[in-house]
Amino acid sequence: MKFTFTDKKVTLPRSVHDYAEKKVGKLERYFRTEPDASVVFSVEKGRNNVEVTVRAGGTILRAAESTSDMLASIDAAVADMERQLRKNKARLEKRLRKDAFVRSVEEAETSFVPEEPEEEFTIVRTKRFPIKPMSVEEAVLQMNLLDHAFFAFRNEDAGGAFAVVYKRTDGGYGLIEDGDE
Repeated sequence: MKFTFTDKKVTLPRSVHDYAEKKVGKLERYFRTEPDASVVFSVEKGRNNVEVTVRAGGTILRAAESTSDMLASIDAAVADMERQLRKNKARLEKRLRKDAFVRSVEEAETSFVPEEPEEEFTIVRTKRFPIKPMSVEEAVLQMNLLDHAFFAFRNEDAGGAFAVVYKRTDGGYGLIEDGDE
């Protein structure tokens, strides 16, 4: 697994990076191709934040955790990612390694977490509406007027390409654009 570490507003000892590499590296067994892992460490208001993103063959897995201890945040983020993988294992079978979910003797003895049933993806409502060309600012305004968390539109500043604006948990706004250019 290839690792990229980023320390924001904090300087961590190499031992924390080594610990993260060891823990996140355990996820490699799930993937067919060698994954890239990005680990971002930060400290805000006395909380130790860890964001882990793993990319492998078109699959992107992300978890963020915040605790009073950096090592505990790493453990919690990796546990979240394993839970996500196990929860969606039937849908991910084609993308992941064939024996990815076979438990080893060591793991079976230390894990008391029951297997979670996989939930169905049920579409309960379908909306159809024309997607109009507009600027990003117009799209944010429209989203706020509708009191929605996101808004899909054609970005006139990008030649009419499909885009989505959304509200971020930090109070800002995000923009998702087509990356095939």
